[in-house]
Amino acid sequence: MKEKDIIKARNLDFFYGRAQALRHVTAAIPAGRVTALIGPSGCGKSTFLRTLNRMSDLVEGTRVEGSLTFHGEEVFSPNVDVTELRRRVGMVFQKPNPFPMSIYDNVAYGPRTHGRWNRAALDDIVERSLRAAAIWDEVKDCLKKDALGLSGGQQQRVCIARALAVKPEVLLMDEATSALDPISTARIEDLILELREHYTIVMVTHNMQQALRVSDKTAFFLLGELVEIGDTETLFSMPRDKRTEDYITGRFG
Repeated sequence: MKEKDIIKARNLDFFYGRAQALRHVTAAIPAGRVTALIGPSGCGKSTFLRTLNRMSDLVEGTRVEGSLTFHGEEVFSPNVDVTELRRRVGMVFQKPNPFPMSIYDNVAYGPRTHGRWNRAALDDIVERSLRAAAIWDEVKDCLKKDALGLSGGQQQRVCIARALAVKPEVLLMDEATSALDPISTARIEDLILELREHYTIVMVTHNMQQALRVSDKTAFFLLGELVEIGDTETLFSMPRDKRTEDYITGRFG
């Protein structure tokens, strides 16, 4: 039986030097669902997202307090294998960032890093991942082509395929459609709805309509604080906190 909540934060504080970016955040991320993080710029939503697979470690001088667990184990424990954590909790960034290599090699990069060099196995992984990212039919005849030659929307789907190739359990998406045109954005949104059948997805978005369209649960951040989290339709139609209501109705942000 699938566990209900795959990630849990309790009184999570995060600091960049002396500046506190997250304040006493307590939240549960349900398995097999899409959770959207919304809020104005600088509110802490991307910082929270990056704690989930310790991408936050890449910034010097950071400090974390409180509890953050993945499958019940503390994410920031010194015993955690961060490479393995990032395999299980993958990430797609705001701007498409394919490696300067072929489409095939982009997707095969992760499996090779984890010791998969058998050509037949890699062929299968690459095809399966590109199909899962809804781009196989567009690139199957040009897998040796430089990924940087693709359109922005295609590049982002290749990046999603690259993240899926190592079989993560969770996919983090940091404003993954904000740099894309409306058609590419719609394709990624359709893809998110398909992927949630197999993955837990946590996504940062500035687009509240996008959160309504694709997420099951929404968390509203403001000034480093998690103001409220709940079912998306309920949060948008009957927010419990006046600050949430003011944000989603456009009074600020």
